[in-house]
Amino acid sequence: MIHILRLHVHAVSFAISDSDSMLNNELADNIKLTLKNGESIDLDQKRVKIRENENGLMAISYVAPFFETMDLENFFDEVLTSEELSMNIADTGDFTVRFRGMVDGKGKELPESLSHKIILLQEPVNLDPRENIQLTGFSRFRLRDEISEN
Repeated sequence: MIHILRLHVHAVSFAISDSDSMLNNELADNIKLTLKNGESIDLDQKRVKIRENENGLMAISYVAPFFETMDLENFFDEVLTSEELSMNIADTGDFTVRFRGMVDGKGKELPESLSHKIILLQEPVNLDPRENIQLTGFSRFRLRDEISEN
């Protein structure tokens, strides 16, 4: 009876240690951004901070060596504002975001060898694209003929 119990304890501890190592190895250490044409870039998660507001606008703050931020600028050089791309955080699965722009980060005292970029992306608020309609913020511009008629 004791021998059988030891075998079960050994099997359970092996299963637990095996699942712990599986959990530690499942997630990658990068964020992958992929354009519609298949071109992609990997960002090291250790250099990234992501903030998101309730409208799905994400600010990805990326502090890296100058040559890596140059690669990032070259990647987004031909990307149009509102162009869709895929984002995959730590190999958890792709989701669609829209590119909104990239700006230089300010306010951080960094060594000359490091550069700070902020990538602006917008995630759809709802999964159904028919429901992702902008309800506010439309222009109130009217033609002169329309103004004189009212």
